[in-house]
Amino acid sequence: MSDLFENTAVAHDYSAKDIEVLEGLEPVRRRPGMYIGGTDERALHHLVAEILDNSMDEAVAGHASRIELELHADGSITVKDNGRGIPVDPHPKFPDKSALEVILTTLHSGAKFGGKSYETSGGLHGVGMSVVNALSEKFVVEVATRKHLWRQEYSRGIPLSSLQDLGEVSNRRGTAITFLPDAEIFGARAEFKPETLYKMARSKAYLFKGVEIRWKCAPELLPEGSELPLEASFRFPGGIKDFLEETTKNQPLAIPEIFSGEAQFEKKQGRIEWSITWPLDEEGFARSYCNTVITPLGGTHETGFRNAILKSLRNYGELIGNKRISQLTAEDCVGNAAFVISTFIRDPQFQGQTKEKLVTVDTTRWVENAVKDHFDHWLTGNPEIATALLEYTLNRAEERLKRKQSKDIARASATRRLRLPGKLSDCSIEAAKSTEIFLVEGDSAGGSAKQARDRKTQAILPLRGKILNVASASEEKFLANKEISDMMLALGCGIGDKCDPKKLRYERVIIMTDADVDGAHIASLLITFFFQHMLPIVTQGHLFLTQPPLYRITHGAKSVYAQDDAHREHLMTTEFKNVKKVEVSRFKGLGEMPAAQLKSTTMDPQKRTLIRVTLPPAEEVKDVSAFVSRLMGRKPEERFAFIQQNAPYAKDLDV
Repeated sequence: MSDLFENTAVAHDYSAKDIEVLEGLEPVRRRPGMYIGGTDERALHHLVAEILDNSMDEAVAGHASRIELELHADGSITVKDNGRGIPVDPHPKFPDKSALEVILTTLHSGAKFGGKSYETSGGLHGVGMSVVNALSEKFVVEVATRKHLWRQEYSRGIPLSSLQDLGEVSNRRGTAITFLPDAEIFGARAEFKPETLYKMARSKAYLFKGVEIRWKCAPELLPEGSELPLEASFRFPGGIKDFLEETTKNQPLAIPEIFSGEAQFEKKQGRIEWSITWPLDEEGFARSYCNTVITPLGGTHETGFRNAILKSLRNYGELIGNKRISQLTAEDCVGNAAFVISTFIRDPQFQGQTKEKLVTVDTTRWVENAVKDHFDHWLTGNPEIATALLEYTLNRAEERLKRKQSKDIARASATRRLRLPGKLSDCSIEAAKSTEIFLVEGDSAGGSAKQARDRKTQAILPLRGKILNVASASEEKFLANKEISDMMLALGCGIGDKCDPKKLRYERVIIMTDADVDGAHIASLLITFFFQHMLPIVTQGHLFLTQPPLYRITHGAKSVYAQDDAHREHLMTTEFKNVKKVEVSRFKGLGEMPAAQLKSTTMDPQKRTLIRVTLPPAEEVKDVSAFVSRLMGRKPEERFAFIQQNAPYAKDLDV
């Protein structure tokens, strides 16, 4: 046994000589992931953010009004500001070095620990600039201060020269840093993306009203056909409100105004700026910042903001006596909202060096108190808007409470029947064969359809207006949508990978909408839903469209129906040729059509015309997917381009 221990000790000899001591910036080069989160494209661009944040700190502190960001042809970056300039005088602790060199070669060195030079700042740990220096093949800093220009050059964190005095300058001040990331760290093919940097510069300008940020890019770095400008200047007097207005300008909103403002925290602990609105058809977003540094994982400032919105809406609901207000949650109020918040606080605590999440505990209370007070006043001062917003959030709460994901629903069980949508008028036979369900536009049309149907084989499910555009919505959002949830429950066949046509409760699924532009839009939204989430229903031929008439043409006892304007003109020249007194009536919608007429023209299997929705051959389905994404996706400019290209071919427009 003693021999075993001796052999083990020799094999795993471990002594003081095995302990490495990394000095200077060597730890950064050994383990860059500890400082910038990795060596991928995201980490590469984080280098620019570190330098840009330093210039933003100068602007927020009131010492700089202009920042320049330039991407050069060789792949290097220059960030320049007109602030005070990094100190260049000898450092008290290191008399043989300038303060500039100490900052660039020593981790945890800087002017942001004590809070004397910067009341609030994004660079807090004293590592940002030195880390960028350590990970750069070339790093050149120029400082214009006290009417003198100073310059020093580095490579991989090591000074290549001493600090040089380039003489007097009279029209320049601030710091300019040019750096080229090290290919040994990030790879030979690592390149900055102009679009990413452009968006970074613009977002920083939105975050601080008083700063102008100039962007410039070498022409050869932009891909052919790029719409990105080579030069631009960003200055937004409205700050983040300007950003939200620009982002949501083409979207329908739950309320006509954006709630925005700014407020100081208690005991002068900092301040917050915010802007929030509620999109109807598109998915919302949440963007939060602390001291102009983006916090993609949110944190305590986001929690405080959500709490404030929820509590204010609950208070307002109680004030007007709304009995449903107790069911409201923060997710109902803010889950689909589009908002931006920007906080400025002293000594914030972040999760990790890359500052992805704010964890300063007191910030939750500070933000909640500051925003709630303003939101309370805003709601009571705008009762019509407040009531509309309250109704919108309560509808979301109801959808959440009624939400049921895809489940098998057996017609044979009376208990399971109770779980079908309340608006569904089901058919009486249990077998799916020979049955059909009509997805009908609106309650009014649904009422007529219920009177016109064959109760034995025809089911009616009224849908409220235009359903959610699933091509631009998250899975969570479309599952929470009441109309879509009702369809899923009624059909009973599951969605996505779990969609099984064998479990479809009806033989035919029939979309029945008005014969006008709005009806066509609703039909396109429904077809998009089936294409993206119930594709087997389409491929196996279960999905159909009705062809309700748009006109009724009458002469004496004779009546005929026309599908559209062209059909009407055809009938006038064939069925009523040489007839002088012909009455032409236009149906405003299916709900305006008497049940007997709706049955004979649209629902009676012996008289109606159905259009089966089909797909091209399997090899072309990818092209169909791209086409659907183009017309129904999140990029309105692609829809606009399609309309422009095809407008000359449009005839008989229903406007």
